[in-house]
Amino acid sequence: MTSTRVSKIMILTLLIIGVYSCQDDPIIDDMTDILVEYDPSPYFLNAAPLPSPEIPADNQLTIQGVQLGRMLFYDPLLSKGEAQSCASCHVQGDGFSDINQFSLGVDGLEGGRQAMSIFNLGINPNGFFWDGRAETLREQALMPIQDPLEMHESLENVVSKLELEQDYKDQFMRTFGSEEITSEKVGLALEQFMLSIISNDSKYDRFLAGEVNLTPSEMRGRDLYFSPFDPDNPTESGGSCDLCHGGPNFGSNLYRNNGLDAAPNFTDLGRFEVTGNPGDRARFRVTSLRNIAVNPPYMHDGRFETLEEVIQHYNTGIQASPTLDLFLSTTIPTGLLLDEQEISDLVAFLHTLTDETFLTNEAYTNPF
Repeated sequence: MTSTRVSKIMILTLLIIGVYSCQDDPIIDDMTDILVEYDPSPYFLNAAPLPSPEIPADNQLTIQGVQLGRMLFYDPLLSKGEAQSCASCHVQGDGFSDINQFSLGVDGLEGGRQAMSIFNLGINPNGFFWDGRAETLREQALMPIQDPLEMHESLENVVSKLELEQDYKDQFMRTFGSEEITSEKVGLALEQFMLSIISNDSKYDRFLAGEVNLTPSEMRGRDLYFSPFDPDNPTESGGSCDLCHGGPNFGSNLYRNNGLDAAPNFTDLGRFEVTGNPGDRARFRVTSLRNIAVNPPYMHDGRFETLEEVIQHYNTGIQASPTLDLFLSTTIPTGLLLDEQEISDLVAFLHTLTDETFLTNEAYTNPF
């Protein structure tokens, strides 16, 4: 090839580059928009050995939907003044809970109840929050945004702010097939991300799989946890803990009064405030005990700072009331008959329910 021809080709190339470099940014943006397409690729959950989570038929998990929900979960843009995100009160390293007794909202005001943990939410879907006031997770997701004690923002403002962000418009397109942003879609995306958060790899899970051994103290605690309470046989009596915190998720989809306060001096009426049923006074959601060691304080009002205090409450501190759980009412005359060593062993067993993989899983971390 002659040097003259090479020079002509170089000049032509430079002219083409110059033409494209002089184009306005909107043309490049339009080219980018063409590449942003709806992507319904499914997101596969691996919850084994837990039961398969119940996923809403109208909101099946997709890779893009979970990613959008993850973005929204960590973005302070959803709050007034862009000062707080969902993750501010649900910290992954703390089991997606808050180690403060009551979370502080954007205006410095305290919430009325301890922040609940977020994981395995598709396993016990019988209402959300301590009192079950949200029937679906998508409803639950939008309530803290609007709560004056929490993020204190309007859904209209949230949508307006998101509409200014091209990254969000693109992600809504990938998730829903349209750039249109609505509060309903925000709720659906947050629902997808929260349903994707699975905790199933604790030391106890590995023990059941035959991969590790428990210490003697952990084994004794395990026996106490699952053994029935028997006041007539103190040396063999256990805690019957699994009556309330049972199954592979160590929880329940029921609401119970666990004897924190005596009637009529209930400090919180719990489920009654939703149903109006007198039988629901002071009843609260039975939470999972997975990761319980990393997310103090405990109970709906965070009144107990340690697991030892929690067990001592069930051992000797149950308060009588008409709505008290039936089993717990039978323990009042004698208590659970647990001595200090047994309490220590139970605490050791509860620590085996911590899932270190879950606490650091990059799929649940801040995407920004």
